Amino acid sequence: MMAPAGTTLAPIPLDLRGLKCPLPVLRVRKALIAAPAGSLIIVQCTDPMAAIDLPNLARETGDSIERQGDADGALVFHIRKAA
Repeated sequence: MMAPAGTTLAPIPLDLRGLKCPLPVLRVRKALIAAPAGSLIIVQCTDPMAAIDLPNLARETGDSIERQGDADGALVFHIRKAA
């Protein structure tokens, strides 16, 4: 089912702070599979390996990282699911 024209999908927050590799990337992969095309998933995590793992995941899946940075001691990624 597609959203009516002119509506936007609500961002999907994923708080993965405190989880260690490989859990953050596995949870993000699962969220991407479940999310409708065009969804924005906002990931917060504290595992430094996520800075390597999540861009690699996006390359594998064809999804895009629109923003990457730090906030409140966590790595934050805005990942857009491919259409």
